[in-house]
Amino acid sequence: MSSNPVAVTVASLMPRAKEELTELVAFKSVADFDQFPREESEGAARWLADALTAEGFQDVALLDTPDGTQSVYGYLPGPQGAKTVLLYAHYDVQPPLDEAGWATPPFELTERDGRWFGRGAADCKGGVIMHLLALRALKANGGVPVHVKIIVEGSEEQGTGGLERYAEEHPGLLTADTIVIGDAGNFRAGLPTVTTTLRGMTLVRVRIDTLAGNLHSGQFGGAAPDALAALVRVLDSLRAEDGSTTVDGLAADDTWQGIQYEDEQFRKDAKVLDGVELIGSGTVADRIWARPAVTVLGIDCPPVVGATPSVQASARALISLRVPPGVDAAKATELLRAHVESHTPWGARVTTEQIGQGQAFRADPASPAYQAMAEAMAVAYPGQEMQYAGQGGSIPLCNTLAALYPEAEILLIGLSEPEAQIHAVNESVSPDELERLSVAEALFLRTYASGAA
Repeated sequence: MSSNPVAVTVASLMPRAKEELTELVAFKSVADFDQFPREESEGAARWLADALTAEGFQDVALLDTPDGTQSVYGYLPGPQGAKTVLLYAHYDVQPPLDEAGWATPPFELTERDGRWFGRGAADCKGGVIMHLLALRALKANGGVPVHVKIIVEGSEEQGTGGLERYAEEHPGLLTADTIVIGDAGNFRAGLPTVTTTLRGMTLVRVRIDTLAGNLHSGQFGGAAPDALAALVRVLDSLRAEDGSTTVDGLAADDTWQGIQYEDEQFRKDAKVLDGVELIGSGTVADRIWARPAVTVLGIDCPPVVGATPSVQASARALISLRVPPGVDAAKATELLRAHVESHTPWGARVTTEQIGQGQAFRADPASPAYQAMAEAMAVAYPGQEMQYAGQGGSIPLCNTLAALYPEAEILLIGLSEPEAQIHAVNESVSPDELERLSVAEALFLRTYASGAA
């Protein structure tokens, strides 16, 4: 790191950042209260409210959002007449999945091989710490030159839309000149990147029923319609032979014009097994940033252990569809549901239920805020030019904020580079990335405030 005073300050604060991230990761703040205690999420929210209060934020509040979770808000006043910047992160996390697959406990921040491991370390509790580090560095070097609003969401990973609806009901709360979303990541560690597009998302639950009850497969199998087999047929219809997503009526041929993702690098980042082919057509960037992608997230059916020789009367699946920029998520949901219903075989009874949805997002990288970020990134990452990339994931709040505040500039940065393995076992964050991006955010706020970009 350089001798820049802000960089020096951030470096000195890293031990404290590790302690705080350790405390925050310890909360099992999965916003699925059928699986994890609500008290864990509420404890994380209180921790954040206390941290903001300690930093001098005013109007600190736990916001009860319509989906039954809490978001944390605070306001830090800057100089009179200064611009206002909204900083975003989320404290809820994905479930740890198979805890046996973790090398160390998922809710205990553990240092190994130069990285800090733990669920949420990168996505997105590390983003909260990044914001705090940037503000502390500015306070230690002349003060924070802008008004700062911060909002930390409590249910982003669930896609239930609580904060979006709260913002729509309180449109004055999050007004800002620029919004920094700390929930993206560099294209690879050490390469400064802003994310300019996000795919949207829809979640649809499918249920197929064929019989009044399970039947003996020896007595009835071969003529009795099997609900699980019908579901398998439906799910298979959502992919072409090469693995491309095929939803009737949904275009899947757009191309990505920005930074490209080489096949071999993607195979390495995704940890694709030797001999296993990548799926889809076009470039990797086309497939993950510019085109729809369907994923079967779960299936309700008998487990292998303990299975009986039965024809299944019913089966369920949860389907995720990532929606590319330029496609309305509501329309994509309609097409997905229609596809499932039309491809259900044998006259089986099928029901579909939408349980989550978020629109895709596209930013304007020619705006002054992006110029200020490029200047800041050049200091934080000497010798590297800021890159523009897409992201296959979804942050539904982005479109809500863009609609509420059409004049605001929105930038997406963060700690979720490929090695972080967000949403997978052994999620981790690079402390070097945390340090450099905290410096970049602090310098961005200073440059943006001065209008010198």
